[in-house]
Amino acid sequence: MRIGSAVQYDRYGGFDVVELVPQEKPEPGPGEVVVEVSVAGLNHIERFLREGQLREFIDLEFPAHQGVDFAGVVRARGADVRDLHVGDEVMGHAPHGGSHATWVTVPRGAVVKKPSTMTFEVAGSLYLAGCTALSVVRSLKLGPADTVVISAAAGGVGHIECQLARDTGATVIGLGSPRNHDALRQIGVLPVAYGEGEEQRIRDIAEDRPITAFIDNREHGENVELASRLGVDPKRFVSSEDRRDLEIRFLRAPGDDTEAAEMLTTLGDLVQRHKVQFIISGYYPFEYIVDAYEDLAEMHSRGKVVVGMQPVETGARLHWYKSEKSRDLRDPVS
Repeated sequence: MRIGSAVQYDRYGGFDVVELVPQEKPEPGPGEVVVEVSVAGLNHIERFLREGQLREFIDLEFPAHQGVDFAGVVRARGADVRDLHVGDEVMGHAPHGGSHATWVTVPRGAVVKKPSTMTFEVAGSLYLAGCTALSVVRSLKLGPADTVVISAAAGGVGHIECQLARDTGATVIGLGSPRNHDALRQIGVLPVAYGEGEEQRIRDIAEDRPITAFIDNREHGENVELASRLGVDPKRFVSSEDRRDLEIRFLRAPGDDTEAAEMLTTLGDLVQRHKVQFIISGYYPFEYIVDAYEDLAEMHSRGKVVVGMQPVETGARLHWYKSEKSRDLRDPVS
């Protein structure tokens, strides 16, 4: 029998509590599918959960299993699952965690078919960041008359929000580090650097357009006053706490959550039609998942960090997995 691996932790804590434990291939129950994971995404909120920062929102049972996003291949299905077959490529979410593993068992409703032209790297990290971003943008009901400012615009959620907002016809102004400005321009965003004078820089780049909405992806609510000075209606200000609540909602969405499935399908279609360009800034072999989370914790990654369960290597390893990352740890937070 082939033995795989799964990420597990038996107490709250930092990276020191994370361990890879052996995993036998599971058997599906009624209404379930077993997916062999190809790629799984990493999310900040999963780290916060492991560290115990979300105890008031989510009760963890130990040992706990990490990971919500994934894409892979169906390897087994419950007898009553008729619309998926062994060998189908799917993407989805693990309602109780556990996607950072060789195999994950989930309810049939927790997965949708992966678009044939979408890479596993994108499909495996699309769910949580994508559904959060889509919920935020839909809540603002943006249109061509709007000009929206988005902070941390090059981040995992932010870069998706920017493109979804742009697709409504709105003018999008992205707050971010100068090193990310070219990337933001490439997705149709007007970039503005953080720091002293940012309010005037926003007004200058907006020209005569009023700022009608603000999405704040930075922690601690530091942009509330900035949005107020720009004249944004408080009802059209999305705070980092609002985003956190959405992430928690999708982090633990049940397997029969039809809204989550609809959103993931919509996002897949947008990516396939090149309406959304999904940025992968770091790709790590599964055995280096702690390195991947340490990378993510630096808060400098552009787009998403992912782990691949069966990466193909060519030549000597020698840290090849870190060699071409599109971020520089010397730069300030994106």
